[in-house]
Amino acid sequence: MFEIPKIHSYKAFGLNILSDFPLPELIPVSRKNFDEADLTIIETNLSSLWSKLAEPDAYYYIKKKLCMIKVPGAAIYMIEDGRAISVSPIEGSNNNQIRLYLLGTCLGVLLMQRKIMPIHGSCIVINGKAYAIVGDSGAGKSTLASAFLSRGFHLLTDDIMAVTLSEDNIPLAIPSYPQQKLWQESLDRFGIESDQFKPIYNRETKFNIPVNDHFVDRSIPLAGIFVLSKANQNDIEIVSIQKLARFPVLFHNTYRNFMINRFGLMDWHFAFSANLANNLDFYRIIRPASRFTVNELVDNILSLIAKDRNVNNEKAATIY
Repeated sequence: MFEIPKIHSYKAFGLNILSDFPLPELIPVSRKNFDEADLTIIETNLSSLWSKLAEPDAYYYIKKKLCMIKVPGAAIYMIEDGRAISVSPIEGSNNNQIRLYLLGTCLGVLLMQRKIMPIHGSCIVINGKAYAIVGDSGAGKSTLASAFLSRGFHLLTDDIMAVTLSEDNIPLAIPSYPQQKLWQESLDRFGIESDQFKPIYNRETKFNIPVNDHFVDRSIPLAGIFVLSKANQNDIEIVSIQKLARFPVLFHNTYRNFMINRFGLMDWHFAFSANLANNLDFYRIIRPASRFTVNELVDNILSLIAKDRNVNNEKAATIY
């Protein structure tokens, strides 16, 4: 079980967080920096409530402003109205496992309840703009983001990217916390020794990698989304995604998207997606599955962004 010496205070996803539990992945802040918490995380016993509400053998109980999740061997979690997460550890559970779901699925659900779109992917900052890297598991999202970091660029988030809208309806990517998750193979490719890092619970060859020196702790305007995949081909292929095809891309890559309808958020998600589809650049990147191409990918993406920036500058000059 967690040791709880005191209330802990953190900042992540733009939220001031008070937690009964220590969350070493997050950025600690003094409670003097905020008067009221946006999110409270408490330990409590949810067993009776779960038995009352959930169907037998269920893993989720979902209502409009409430979600309960049972992870066998870890904990029962309850996420309420985008403001509170309750955690009921199961006897014999592992602290790291409990925290893995708390910082993953639970925070993703909480963001959705707050009508902040959670996108499953990494996000890097290039020339003052944020660019998301999304794709199915194994596509190489975190590895590509790490290659950008090795070139001196900075990370906004890994795994869950939170997107909100400014007062002027400009999409903004919100920073999460300074950590990446990389497989042993990726570390080997970058010449990084894994023995200095902590493996993720139940994944002996995937590691939590701190990136404090390459982390941006403020929201950045989101400029584009790259959909990464791999195929049996020799060359890298990058193609623009047309506007109507952008909607399924956004739905598919929304974190825990099966909950959108059950939360009654389909209209919100469509309207939010329309804003992103109309205001961002979308590209599909297909990389060869047979070889390590991240350095080539970085070069191609940087060239593409520079080209788009030049085109936009020319358009602006013409209008002026």
